[in-house]
Amino acid sequence: MGKIFIAIFAIIAGVSIGYYIFARPSFSPIKHLISEQLTSVSNQKLVIGFLPFWLIDKADKNYADYISTLAYFGLILDSDGSIKQYTNPQEAEPGWYALQAGKIDDLLTEAKRKDIKLSLVVFCGDEETIGQLLDKPEKHADRLVEEVTPLMKKFGFSDLNLDIESVKEASGEARLHFTQFVKQVKKGMDQNNAGTLSIDASPTVFIKKYLIDPVQISQIVDHFIIMGYDYHYPGSYVSGPVAPQAGAGTVSEFDTQVAIKLAAGVMPAEKIILAIPLYGYEWETIDDFARAATIPGSGLVASNRRVEELLKDCEECQISREKEADEAYVVYQDTETGVYHQIFFPDKQATQAKADYAQKNKLGGIALWALGYEGDTILEPLKGYK
Repeated sequence: MGKIFIAIFAIIAGVSIGYYIFARPSFSPIKHLISEQLTSVSNQKLVIGFLPFWLIDKADKNYADYISTLAYFGLILDSDGSIKQYTNPQEAEPGWYALQAGKIDDLLTEAKRKDIKLSLVVFCGDEETIGQLLDKPEKHADRLVEEVTPLMKKFGFSDLNLDIESVKEASGEARLHFTQFVKQVKKGMDQNNAGTLSIDASPTVFIKKYLIDPVQISQIVDHFIIMGYDYHYPGSYVSGPVAPQAGAGTVSEFDTQVAIKLAAGVMPAEKIILAIPLYGYEWETIDDFARAATIPGSGLVASNRRVEELLKDCEECQISREKEADEAYVVYQDTETGVYHQIFFPDKQATQAKADYAQKNKLGGIALWALGYEGDTILEPLKGYK
């Protein structure tokens, strides 16, 4: 979940995401059980929880209460279709290392015991690498299948998730080559009885000619995951909601509902998975009103967990809500520097709204980016949804 990942990675890795989130270590055994009875949506659907290797130690909930699929993020795709094992001759690629060194064995065992499906994410967010990958799309797809299917069978993964993120408009030839690549991967998966194929896509693919052609790709994959976040991001010129539910044409140019309507116009609704964030962003701003201009370079990831902890200790922090976006935000002033801070972040109410929307529109399910970012309440509406 991609270029959306690489910027976040730079922020998080500096203090402890390896790759940019969007928001596109060893696993500690699941410890906590949330047993409180809560309002939830009905009818079982997919709930895919993405777990990046850099958040494994923070993934401390009993996720069986909330998810039906656990997606490990993941492995890095190289230009020839192979899985990258080393970042340099002396350093193992961290996602590969965590898998091969048994860092997630407890996680995988627990998931299987609780009948949670496993998905393996293969990521590429480098434009040059993607270009080389698509020079020979079918050959490189065969290489990927050759390398990844034995890993899937060894560790029990039954879905391959393609997270190939290009953030620039593509030529017709490049789009065709990408479609050929995905089609060949699907063919190889089927021939090897390796399981299902899913793909991650920015909402922007429905309004710009990016690498992913949603009309063609949706006919190939089993699930089309729309990354419904990073509408505002660390480098945004103004603060604002990360995953606005509505507001396009009034306070925003684009929103989640518009993206889903566009998707439903070119593919079956049951194939669509709406990915929602468990994080927001914090900026320093020049004023104290919502959507104020940001100070360049000040944007930071604000996990739902960190925001909950901040609010417990911040007496002057008052939660507000942008009505159209249905997203919470906090504005406070640093008492020492006088600088204003704004945090837009998802919460329990936002999760409920998106789950209700997915159910009402008969979507195939919801995905979460990313497990480990959540606080104590944001996942509660998902009980009973899957």
